[in-house]
Amino acid sequence: MSTIALHDEHNHDHADHGHHKETLISKYIFSMDHKMIAKQFLVTGIIMAVIAMILSILFRIQLAWPDKDFPFLETFLGKWAEGGRIKPDFYLALVTIHGTIMVFFVLTAGLSGTFSNLLIPLQIGARDMASPFLNMLSYWFFFLACVVMMSSFFIQTGPASGGWTVYPPLSALPKAMPGSGLGMTLWLVSMVLFVASSLMGGINYVSTILNMRTKGMDLWKMPLTIWAFFLTAILGILSFPVLVAGVVLLIFDRSVGTSFYLSDIVLGGNILPNEGGSPILWQHLFWFLGHPEVYIVIMPALGISSEVISVNSRKPIFGYHAMVYSLIGITVLSFIVWGHHMFVTGMNPLLGGVFMITTLIIAVPSAVKTFNYLATLWRGNIRFTPAMLFAIGLVSFFISGGLTGIFLGNASLDINLHDTYFVVAHFHLVMGSAAIFGMLAGVYHWYPKMFGRMMNAKLGYLHFWLTFIAAYLVFFPLHFLGLDGVPRRYYAFTEFEFMKKWLTVNVFVTWAAIMAALAQVAFLFNFFYSIYKGKKAPQNPWESNTLEWTAPVEHIHGNWPGEIPTVHRWPYDYSKPGHDVDFIPQTVPFSQTMSSNLPHDFEGNAEAEKIQQEWELANPVQENKG
Repeated sequence: MSTIALHDEHNHDHADHGHHKETLISKYIFSMDHKMIAKQFLVTGIIMAVIAMILSILFRIQLAWPDKDFPFLETFLGKWAEGGRIKPDFYLALVTIHGTIMVFFVLTAGLSGTFSNLLIPLQIGARDMASPFLNMLSYWFFFLACVVMMSSFFIQTGPASGGWTVYPPLSALPKAMPGSGLGMTLWLVSMVLFVASSLMGGINYVSTILNMRTKGMDLWKMPLTIWAFFLTAILGILSFPVLVAGVVLLIFDRSVGTSFYLSDIVLGGNILPNEGGSPILWQHLFWFLGHPEVYIVIMPALGISSEVISVNSRKPIFGYHAMVYSLIGITVLSFIVWGHHMFVTGMNPLLGGVFMITTLIIAVPSAVKTFNYLATLWRGNIRFTPAMLFAIGLVSFFISGGLTGIFLGNASLDINLHDTYFVVAHFHLVMGSAAIFGMLAGVYHWYPKMFGRMMNAKLGYLHFWLTFIAAYLVFFPLHFLGLDGVPRRYYAFTEFEFMKKWLTVNVFVTWAAIMAALAQVAFLFNFFYSIYKGKKAPQNPWESNTLEWTAPVEHIHGNWPGEIPTVHRWPYDYSKPGHDVDFIPQTVPFSQTMSSNLPHDFEGNAEAEKIQQEWELANPVQENKG
């Protein structure tokens, strides 16, 4: 049967989805519905993001006013801030937990967990995930990981210290410092739980995309969001187990007396018996996950932005195939660039050169995506919704942060810039800010699908402009500190003469960070208020083409009440010449859009092309469609 013909009745095995009445616990807590699990991931991610933001404000206060006492700090932090000043050990713990929460719990689980769960079944035309039970387990393992991580604030020795990369020997010797004790053990347990969650989720996402697409939904008709989630899941499945292997060896060093990462250590004047190990081994294992992790964070945000930019530009995404191939290129290359984090470890210069070349090559698919976004925006009939502003903000951060990555990817320059504030500025722009803006674009865009309500647009605009300006004010000045050689993770800038001149900049950056934090109050109010009081959402508020907007606003288990829709076309048929409206949903057969069909629509289907040619001969007026 030709692609052009009306879709036939097709048999998807689906049982009667009207099942027994759900209880509060089965619906909201131990739910197996992918839409509810997406909400659980999102709300948990938002809570963790607020905690991480509070931690960042605490250590920014310390950096801005290192010689002042703040009594409220002692009120909140107790013995960790006696006299109103944060202790150096606890300062490092704040930095460590802030980084861990943001990278893993917010930008990985909060972003992928939310939108992969929400969109994969809805956009490919599936009733639910391949394994709803595994899906539920993935959330609860993530939740347990969060609880274990946060519990370290309530133990005698405090949370893990040593930076979010937990390098040995601080992480391998329980007596090295207070944060190397039980807090570090809880960090390691939390990360194992988190990896288990990620693997369960990733296996589910890949299985669902490969096996459960609706009729007509081939790989080249999938939205770019689904491509991004699919490749992100593959990255996670292949890289996260390496971290677990590294963690197991670290636990052996901590508990059993092995020496995988330890050698020639002197502690309190005593020479420890450990010998033969190398802390560089941990760096290899950690960064083999850690660099794919950067793309596990940014690729879903790029996929979300692709959808939001195309919908709100009212244009087909520019270079769809190039966008897919660039995602695949990033996925493959991300496994062979981890060494650029290790140029200063005494790496063989030849090996350093190899890592430098692969690092610079990975900039090419990233640049392809950036150019395609700009080409999609060019001369588009742009709708500046809050989601669109955040998606454009992502492109801005991705460009400005990505440019500094070229400096750090060059081994000779990195030797000077490594472990300075230049690195902090770089990854907070290209990964942190860009991914957060992609996540917020997704929240604003799919909020009607998640909650059946609309968020307040004016509060959305306020949230965007305050956050966008504040993010640049916080992170852009840090480049200059790094160029001057100011090291990261230092407790105070008063110990060295050359750093003192940057104290005023730190005050400025801290006020900007406080402004960014206050801007999130507008978002939090808008988000939670709109769940109950927001304007009710129409079926397809953004006039989008993808399948999720064909499902009823009222959530049902199974997504569609009757038959799952058939897909006939790619998801980006916007502003097509010859069509009476500027969008054509994927479910509309070509037989209903004769006046706007183009030769490449039929993908070489000779029968369909013949029917189209016969129609054009019979309707010569409509033949020239510009």
